[in-house]
Amino acid sequence: MGTRFSRAISEQDTMVGLVNEDFNILPILSRFSIPLGFGSKTIGEVCDEAGIDTPTFLLIVNYILSGQIPVIENSLEKAIGIVEFLHNSHDYFMGYKFPHIRANLLSALDNSHSDINPAIVKFFDVYVDHVKKHFDYEEQNVWPYIRDLRSGTSQSAYHIDIFIKHHEEIGEKLSDLKNIILRYYSTSMPNKMYDALVDIYNCEEDLNSHHDIENHILIPMVAAIEHRENRQ
Repeated sequence: MGTRFSRAISEQDTMVGLVNEDFNILPILSRFSIPLGFGSKTIGEVCDEAGIDTPTFLLIVNYILSGQIPVIENSLEKAIGIVEFLHNSHDYFMGYKFPHIRANLLSALDNSHSDINPAIVKFFDVYVDHVKKHFDYEEQNVWPYIRDLRSGTSQSAYHIDIFIKHHEEIGEKLSDLKNIILRYYSTSMPNKMYDALVDIYNCEEDLNSHHDIENHILIPMVAAIEHRENRQ
């Protein structure tokens, strides 16, 4: 996503400065439910006012901006913070991003392709249904398990290795749709279809970041917590 940074963002950087360095961070702020109107406030000040754990915010933002896997403090509080971010991300994709892409895609379809337009829409709808099932599994099984670890009430035989076995890449089919349009879809409304493609590219990148946060941050963190607690 965006530019790879050579320095770490800190809580003393301003939130406006962060956005100006890479505006692609805006969807991340949205999924943290951070309200606009930053003024000259620092990242630490904005997070405090929004009730967000600043180190968790910086952990995710610096990973996305740098592409470097950070040294992780394996705390349950951080794991819960990441879970809440990922939960908000599910709401973002299902409630906003996918409907937005679908509407743009429908408006870009050319009447001259009435034979294949329904297939393109169906392809997208089947993909979204697949992602929903992927998200539902996490919402119903993984997130409750991690939250119960904090409360100490978990009696479940579930563990993070089960999640690893169920965890699949979800951006690939969206890439297939993008390539079908790029290679084979001629249109008299190129501006609209280019706009839809930009949405698809951004969403694919966003989903890949979402997947990477789970794989490279959350899963190792929870695995380390499980290992620590099993030794006690």
